[in-house]
Amino acid sequence: MRTAPPLHVNVRLVDVFVNVMNANGAPETGLKQQDFALCEDGHPEKIAYFERETNVPLSIVLAIDTSGSTRKDLPLERATAREFVHSLLRPADRLDLMDFNSDVREVVPFTSNVRRIDAGLDDLDIGPATALYNAIYLASQSLASQQGRKVLVLISDGGNTAENGMDFPQALEEARRGEVMVYSIIDLPILADAGRDTGGEHALITMSRETGGQYFYANYGNLAEAFQKVSDALRTQYLLGYYPDSMGRGAQFRSITVTLTHSAQVDGPFTIQNRAGYYPDAAQQK
Repeated sequence: MRTAPPLHVNVRLVDVFVNVMNANGAPETGLKQQDFALCEDGHPEKIAYFERETNVPLSIVLAIDTSGSTRKDLPLERATAREFVHSLLRPADRLDLMDFNSDVREVVPFTSNVRRIDAGLDDLDIGPATALYNAIYLASQSLASQQGRKVLVLISDGGNTAENGMDFPQALEEARRGEVMVYSIIDLPILADAGRDTGGEHALITMSRETGGQYFYANYGNLAEAFQKVSDALRTQYLLGYYPDSMGRGAQFRSITVTLTHSAQVDGPFTIQNRAGYYPDAAQQK
């Protein structure tokens, strides 16, 4: 009697990088696996893997808005971006430098060589318009093929003034499909400025929240503090992994909800940030 061949089920471990902040907005790093609860599409999932202050290597795209609206801040952006790269990047990490104005340009491809990145920061182009959503879309495409944590650090005032190209929904979907965390540094001279593009700011805030990143205001040119907050967030992330119980569910976007259990909340209140979900069909193509 012939035996049937073994049945192999390909279930992918889903990684969820999580930032937890205390009431003062500072990272909370003392939580344990039992302090977290996780659901996919409202269904509780068992956390199969847990890592605190994860050391998973970083793949970063640093995209700098070099349009006319941010030209005055470009020297400061170069200086603070250089400090950020030198303090954050480890040998296992890789960074790609882009600038965007009317067009999007890759200035330096992925590298861990800080000297090459320094040279690229001295070679940024300036243009009239802001192809913000094109930049997010192309950066997400570039990051999708990379390993480790995929991070887009975006410096802009939030305006998208390019006449042609991607819109917000297209840029967000590409970031989600690439499993990219967007960290937005919103560069504003004065928060009360009547000329602010508040719609653009809201778009960046939504983009960051939906992808599990964060957003920071760099008002009054205080870019160094914003960069430091991005660095702190990336160095204090939790990693939760689970094998989804996906029987009977479709292949569309699946939502992920992370909460804290009662044992953690007694020390709160805490704020949790993680990506809103993932596309299983895109994940299976990796």
